[in-house]
Amino acid sequence: MPAPRIVYLHGFCSSPASWKARLLGERLAAAGRGDRFVCPELSPFPFDAMASAEALLADADGQTTLVGSSLGGYYATWLAEKHALRAVLINPAVMAPALLEGLLGSHTNFHSGERFAFGSEHVEQLRALVAPRVTPARYLLLVEAGDEVLDYRQAVARYAGSRQIVLEGGDHSFTRFADFVPQIIEFCGL
Repeated sequence: MPAPRIVYLHGFCSSPASWKARLLGERLAAAGRGDRFVCPELSPFPFDAMASAEALLADADGQTTLVGSSLGGYYATWLAEKHALRAVLINPAVMAPALLEGLLGSHTNFHSGERFAFGSEHVEQLRALVAPRVTPARYLLLVEAGDEVLDYRQAVARYAGSRQIVLEGGDHSFTRFADFVPQIIEFCGL
């Protein structure tokens, strides 16, 4: 039976070069499981991002667990519900369409410097990707109450009944991510 794997979905304006994606990949590599970690470069446009993520899922040779940060958590929820997968959500953008509706216009990827325009049609794509309900047993939720971008209470309410770790302080990057890598790896079956 093939070994489980992790597909990490990064957030808006981010990339596989994000510190959380790199740290998780490095920890898995140090444990001899680097081949079980995938972090695709997601398009800034929702339908394109989901097409590439679904292509990875279709190519899976074993159990896949999603790890999604911010907008990646929103995407992970949609994918987890659609494909009956488990997911770790890190400060997820529960209300992604409303959040990004306030961010229409030109943006720059934090890591590559690539510029792109995020328009109202992309907000509509996000609305089409909302999971109408969640299955609590599928999720491990990690949030920091000090998140300056998102209200962590929305995530706590949305994923009620799931395993939740709610920490005081911190910020949107989830500052204590390194402390929870072992729990993430365990939840993912690795």
